[in-house]
Amino acid sequence: MSNLDILDELTRILEARKQVADPESSYVASLHDKGLNKILEKVGEECTETILAAKDAKASGDTRALIYETADLWFHSLVMLSHLGENADAVLHELARRFDVSGHAEKATRTNH
Repeated sequence: MSNLDILDELTRILEARKQVADPESSYVASLHDKGLNKILEKVGEECTETILAAKDAKASGDTRALIYETADLWFHSLVMLSHLGENADAVLHELARRFDVSGHAEKATRTNH
């Protein structure tokens, strides 16, 4: 399975769980049921855990926890996007738009970001 296939499948699963899954039996459905603030809390928690794992990886040279925590961060970010009616495709399109654009130039063009 290619990386894009993984993102497509995960997007499909997240949408299905958001729409029809029982919050008692689906973690994703339970997050959606609890609302955006709970989802944002999880994104923030995973972000902090990713930062700590990166610091530990720098010190130890072992990146396993960093990869694990980054996967959690990406997953919860995808749940957040889904909750707001977006998905990984929107992020990928934005990243593609930025190719051949200087990071400094791109940042200078932002309004309200």
